[in-house]
Amino acid sequence: MSTPPPPGYYVPAVLFMTESEDFDVPAIQSHIIRLAKGGVTGILVQGSNGEAQFLSQAERKEAIKLTRETLDANGFQNVVVIAGTGAQSTRETVQLCIDAKDAGATHVLVLTPSTWPPQMTVDNVIKFHTEVADASPIPTMIYNFPVVTAGQDLDSDTIATLALHPNIVGTKLSCGNIGKLHRLTSTFKPSEFAVFSGRSDFFIHGLISGSAGAIAALVNIVPGLHGKLWQLFKDGKMEEAMALQAKLGHADWAIQKIGGIGGVKSVVSRNFQYGETVVRSPLKRVTWDSLTINKHYGALEEVIRLEKAL
Repeated sequence: MSTPPPPGYYVPAVLFMTESEDFDVPAIQSHIIRLAKGGVTGILVQGSNGEAQFLSQAERKEAIKLTRETLDANGFQNVVVIAGTGAQSTRETVQLCIDAKDAGATHVLVLTPSTWPPQMTVDNVIKFHTEVADASPIPTMIYNFPVVTAGQDLDSDTIATLALHPNIVGTKLSCGNIGKLHRLTSTFKPSEFAVFSGRSDFFIHGLISGSAGAIAALVNIVPGLHGKLWQLFKDGKMEEAMALQAKLGHADWAIQKIGGIGGVKSVVSRNFQYGETVVRSPLKRVTWDSLTINKHYGALEEVIRLEKAL
């Protein structure tokens, strides 16, 4: 049996780019180091926030390798690297899993193909993930994110069936369904099949329900606060933990309303002094001026202030 990634809080890291849309290596490295100093358990390279679908196969492998090498070179050998390997064919997905292992990842996170949703019946979804897991040289995880898979939302029965595969070791639930999460955590031990919240707005709710932690976009901005919430929960300080969860919940909603990936890059660039706001076309760039007039930005300002005070 393969082993799940360790419990904790992970970040689907954004990937900074130059004005020519090439990798901004110094900015990427600065981001990786800040996240690691913020205590993250691991970094997900090429999650939905990492613009994987807009990168070439060679770039995807390069990003994984750069992340692993940067962590190792700065004393963060224990920080886990997970690679997103979702693609539209089983063949390409398997190759990306092989590339991920070669580049230094220990686990892969696999999206369900979405170009032809009517073809993706429950049986075919199970077939796809099973064939990928059979062929992958490292453990796989199921990535359930209906927003980026044409509305496909894998139910708990489907995920539980896949969890029985010896090389499928976990799931990231970006669907936000706490009932689904609880059904899975009450069926499988975290040491067998790790269930992660896919958003910060139900981080503690997932922990209470037995999750292995979270893999969430907001960690790009405030890694330390997620670590604080994790520790408060472990220490049983629930009143304080719930108060912090409320702030993270409002901030998580805010990043969805300020422009997604472009918004996250703009916030990081402005507040932590590295990286540009460039995203791969046709994604939309988010300017600082547009953030300052966005009514949701105040929730982010509050958690950034708290992060900097840690």
